[in-house]
Amino acid sequence: MVTVSKRVESDQRTEELAPGTPAGESKSWNWHPDIPIQYSPLFSFPPNPLAIVRWFASAWLPLTELTFYLLLAFVVWHWIQPPLAETGTLAAGWVGALWVRNLVMMTLIASALHLWLYAWRGQGDSYRYMRNAPTAEGGKFLGGRQLVDNVCWTLASGVTVWTIYETIMWLAYSNGVAPMISFDENPIWFVLWFPLIGIWYSFHFYWVHRFLHWKPMYDRYHSVHHRNITIGPWSGFSMHPVEHLLYLSSLFIHLVVPSHPVHMLFHAYWLTLATATSHSGYEALVVGNGRVTIATFFHQLHHRYFTCNYGNVELPMDRWLGSFNDGSSAATRRLLRQGRAK
Repeated sequence: MVTVSKRVESDQRTEELAPGTPAGESKSWNWHPDIPIQYSPLFSFPPNPLAIVRWFASAWLPLTELTFYLLLAFVVWHWIQPPLAETGTLAAGWVGALWVRNLVMMTLIASALHLWLYAWRGQGDSYRYMRNAPTAEGGKFLGGRQLVDNVCWTLASGVTVWTIYETIMWLAYSNGVAPMISFDENPIWFVLWFPLIGIWYSFHFYWVHRFLHWKPMYDRYHSVHHRNITIGPWSGFSMHPVEHLLYLSSLFIHLVVPSHPVHMLFHAYWLTLATATSHSGYEALVVGNGRVTIATFFHQLHHRYFTCNYGNVELPMDRWLGSFNDGSSAATRRLLRQGRAK
């Protein structure tokens, strides 16, 4: 997670930023972290064990978005989710309750972030990447407004497809189809599987995302998500149903790899609820005298330039396959030239 930052002097212009402006030019952003941005040290060579320990400690030990979704998964499993004995047979009652639960969680988190950051301007421009707010208007959006468009795709399609996947997983756990473990049986794997979910998520997301940028898939489906250049909390899960189906298929790893339902819940919340934080448009929330990192400049660059950073910072797929933009002017120009050539 990126924690080192610097303040960038900027003017107060509010016009749309034209794609093609090199990211390394500070004047084109309201704020950005230190450049060049870095990947997780997990796959660096030569290995740096101390850096790896610090990376994971910063992501899991303090209050972060990951620890929030981890705690939420445990709360839902222990106090809200019906017992497995009740979810072994498909029934409208528990499936409908699951849909409502997901709808409420997504609405509360995305709405709270949007209100605090953009409607109430709770922390002003501190750690805000773009100058504009995610409130554009135009014929490309449902209802002519970006916020209406994003809310509709997120709730009508996103929450519904999410609920379908989660329903399949509850049926699989209840009927012994999904291999299930407990902490008492295998405490080491139980704990280790949580950070490893991030590695799998990164690998799966990269290849699904690259496929969605194939022109036929992009034009028909992924363009719905990329209507949002200036992104906000409701933009992250705003996708076409086909993209939701592909993106959330990451959850089916739990049909193969032994896990506990709380792992699946945490994975689901990372795929869904965390899109509100990762697309917030702000790298961090200011909390008292400190900050909580909620997004990365890595993915902000993808929404700005489209042809870079298809994965995320946990796994260096983009570096290995030549699509990594580290935020520098040189990297941005190189990738823009490659995109035009294609």
